[in-house]
Amino acid sequence: MTLADLLPADPDPDALFEAFSSWTAERGIELYPAQEEALIEVVSGANVILSTPTGSGKSLVAVGAHFTAMANGKRSYYTAPIKALVSEKFFSLIEIFGADNVGMMTGDSSVNPDAPIICCTAEILANIALRFGADAPVGQVVADEFHFYSEPDRGWAWQVPLIELPQAQFVLMSATLGDVSFFEKDLTRRTGRDTAVVTSAQRPVPLTYRYALTPLHETMSELLHGGQAPVYVVHFAQAAAVERAQALMSINVTTRAEKDAIADVIGDFRFSAGFGKTLSRLVRHGIGVHHAGMLPKYRRLVEQLAQSGLLKVICGTDTLGVGINVPIRTVVFSALTKYDGVRQRHLKAREFH
Repeated sequence: MTLADLLPADPDPDALFEAFSSWTAERGIELYPAQEEALIEVVSGANVILSTPTGSGKSLVAVGAHFTAMANGKRSYYTAPIKALVSEKFFSLIEIFGADNVGMMTGDSSVNPDAPIICCTAEILANIALRFGADAPVGQVVADEFHFYSEPDRGWAWQVPLIELPQAQFVLMSATLGDVSFFEKDLTRRTGRDTAVVTSAQRPVPLTYRYALTPLHETMSELLHGGQAPVYVVHFAQAAAVERAQALMSINVTTRAEKDAIADVIGDFRFSAGFGKTLSRLVRHGIGVHHAGMLPKYRRLVEQLAQSGLLKVICGTDTLGVGINVPIRTVVFSALTKYDGVRQRHLKAREFH
């Protein structure tokens, strides 16, 4: 039975909240106060700006929003900044709502585009909004990683739907939003709906910081032997991530039993020549690589192995940090500056929070 099978006959806010709460309770999930507050606002039809820390359950609020839209016979769109996150959310929502109810649209592919729930990149929805405006069949927008609205090159894709889709209910989510009073007032004015701002400082997994001057190999050995795995090593070039992963092959990061478990999960997965063979050697050693230049099937494999707790180290770019749901205990930044296409600059706070 999927969550779609639990839709109440009458989409009354109380009935919707009760049905969704029962579903979460059956799975042993206890709602945080911020989640409960946001869900109550969503089922009542309000726009919601959800600004809570990483790991505080924003994804569950998004599921509740899609559930609400389906109950009201409206199409909902989930948007994210990168295709890897769109793909992950697509498969996740299929498990919850069923394959017939979830579609995906990216610049590369389109799967079940007439489904009541669509996962897409922010640019896809922005182009729909520009083309059809208030006539677009968009009843609800769940915008993940909404802090991207301030990006100089891509921010327009998060801003356009707010302007062009006055008929939609908006759920804007981020762990790193600042003052949102402008959006609160503007959304209420444009959509005619109340807009609720839900915030919380409660972080389920506290952050601790450390600055290390030791060589990366030594730092990694210390973390692995100190029980701080899985470790994600952030690079700002795809080639550097692959090179680092290969260099870390000299460290024995997994036991024989763990390698056997990895082999069982990989099964008859087909690795092509070139990078595929390199990745095969790495993951069998317990080391993953993750960046936007990889084939989707390779990214998906790394994410599946990581979600199963079988990868002790992942070397990649900052794509994995953009909301993708994998268990990471420690993040190691290989540098504190990055080239942003114009100049070398220091990392912004939101790039490592």
